[in-house]
Amino acid sequence: MNSRERVETALRHEEPDRVPLDLGASPVTGMHVSSVYLLRQALGLDPPAAPVKVVEPYQMLGEIAPDLMEALGVDVVGLAGTKTLFGFENKNWKPWTLFDGTPVLVPEAFNTEPEPNGDVLMYPEGDKTAPPSGRMPKGGFYFDTIVRQEPIDDEHLNVEDNLEEFGPISDSELQHFATEADRLHRETDKAILANFGGTAFGDIALVPAPWLKRPKGIRDIEEWYVSTVARFDYVYEVFRRQCEIALANLEKIYDAVGDKVTAVFITGTDFGTQQGPFISRQAYRNLYLPFHRRVNDWIHEHTAWKTFIHSCGSVAALIPDFIEAGFDILNPVQCSAAEMDPQTLKDQFGDRIVFWGGGVDTQKTLPFGTPDQVRAEVAERIRIFGRGGGFVFNTVHNVQAGTPQENLLALYDAMRRARGEAGLTGRS
Repeated sequence: MNSRERVETALRHEEPDRVPLDLGASPVTGMHVSSVYLLRQALGLDPPAAPVKVVEPYQMLGEIAPDLMEALGVDVVGLAGTKTLFGFENKNWKPWTLFDGTPVLVPEAFNTEPEPNGDVLMYPEGDKTAPPSGRMPKGGFYFDTIVRQEPIDDEHLNVEDNLEEFGPISDSELQHFATEADRLHRETDKAILANFGGTAFGDIALVPAPWLKRPKGIRDIEEWYVSTVARFDYVYEVFRRQCEIALANLEKIYDAVGDKVTAVFITGTDFGTQQGPFISRQAYRNLYLPFHRRVNDWIHEHTAWKTFIHSCGSVAALIPDFIEAGFDILNPVQCSAAEMDPQTLKDQFGDRIVFWGGGVDTQKTLPFGTPDQVRAEVAERIRIFGRGGGFVFNTVHNVQAGTPQENLLALYDAMRRARGEAGLTGRS
C-alpha cells in the first residue's frame, strides 16, 4: 500500500498493511518548532545552525518538511488556507531566535520588537497601528491571545458583528486550494487532510479573532462561554448564519478540489476538561449538533471526504453525539482524561468512529517520562487502537516545546518498529 491507500483503508475501519502516521497535517497534529529542530538535529538532517520554519505562529508549530516526513514514514499531508491565525501569509521568511536559542524562520509580518519587559507582541496582519492581538511572555514558547472586547450593549447587540470574519470565499483562495490539492495529489502519495475554515462553531481559539484589527461583537472568552447560555438565541443565530455561509463555500471548494482530499478538519471546538465534558450532552445537542450534522450531511452527500472533529479532554460521554452528528474521525483522543481509557473507547466506539491521535500522552509521558516509557506507551496504544483499522497514529495533540530529544527519537523509533520497519538511526 502507498500512504494514501493506507489512510483510506484505516478510515474504512479495515486494517491496513501498517498503522498510518500523521505529523503536521493540521494545527492540532503538529510539533512545536523547537522540538522539530531537536528531531531534525537528532536525525542528522541539518547542521546545528540551520533554522526551521514556523508555519503556524500562534502555537509556534514547525514545518514538517518532506525530508523529515520521509525519515519518519509520515502518511498524511496538510492543505490549509493562505493566512495564518494572525492574518498574514507565510512568506518572505526572515531569521528569528526563540528565547531558548533555537534558530527559526518567521514570516515578514511576524513582530520582532520586544516590549520593555521582554514580552513579544503580535499584531493582526502585522499592522502595528492596530492593537496587538497576541503576546508571547518573556521566556515563553507560544502566543497568548490578547482579548480586545468593546463594551457590550445587549439592546444593540448585532449578529453581524460576530460574522465579520465569515463570507464568500475569494476567487484567489479557491485557486490556492485547487492548485495545492492538485500538486499534493500528483507529487505525493499521501492522504490529504484539508482545513478549509469556516465550519468551527464557537472554537474559543477563534472567537477573539486575532487576525482582525478591531473585532466587534462578543470576543471575550469568558463572555462568550456565558453567552452560550445567557444569550443562547444570539449565539444560535450566529451559528445558523455561519453554517449557511460555510455550506455555500464548501460547494465552491469541492468544485475546485474534488475528491483529491481524503479528510477535512471541521471543528476544533473543545468540549472536554480533564475530568469530564465541558458542557452537558443536552447543551451540545441543542446548540452544536444541528450545525455539525448539517455540515457533515452535506459533505457525505456530495463528496467522498471524511470529517474530522478535534476536542480535547474527557469527551467519552459525547462520542455518541459526535457519531450521530456524522463525524467520521475523533482527535486527539486524550487518554489521560477521565473516562478515556483506550481499550474501553476502542471496544465501545471503534467500529463507528476513527481515532486519530491518542498515540502517546504529551502532558506527562512524552515530556517527562523515560524513553522506555515512551516506547512502551506507543506500542500499547498501537496494539489497542490499531486492531481492525480505524486508527491513524498521532500524539495526543501537538508535541510540545521542552520535550527531550531522546524521547522524540524513542517516539518515532517505537512507531517504526511497531509498523515492522527498521528503527530510527540518528545522532543525539
